[in-house]
Amino acid sequence: MAKAIWEGAVLAESADTVVVEGNHYFPAESLHQNFFRPSDHSTVCGWKGTARYYDVVVDGKTNRNAAWYYPDPKAAAAEIKGRIAFWKGVRVEK
Repeated sequence: MAKAIWEGAVLAESADTVVVEGNHYFPAESLHQNFFRPSDHSTVCGWKGTARYYDVVVDGKTNRNAAWYYPDPKAAAAEIKGRIAFWKGVRVEK
């Protein structure tokens, strides 16, 4: 079971993550939604497509753009559709 943790809070947990470029992509339904706030930020990856972001909010602390997902990934990255990954200090433990 993989867990994404920040500031002592478990943000997501799942036995079904997909690892791409060293990042664990968690199924969207495994997120504890109360910790996530949509962000206006986006980036573009040449082979995955356009990523959208969430801010992570725990006990009044905000980690801006700490979670990302590809709402419509390119064919080469189809396995991460509907999945969310983390960075910026969010720890993933197995």
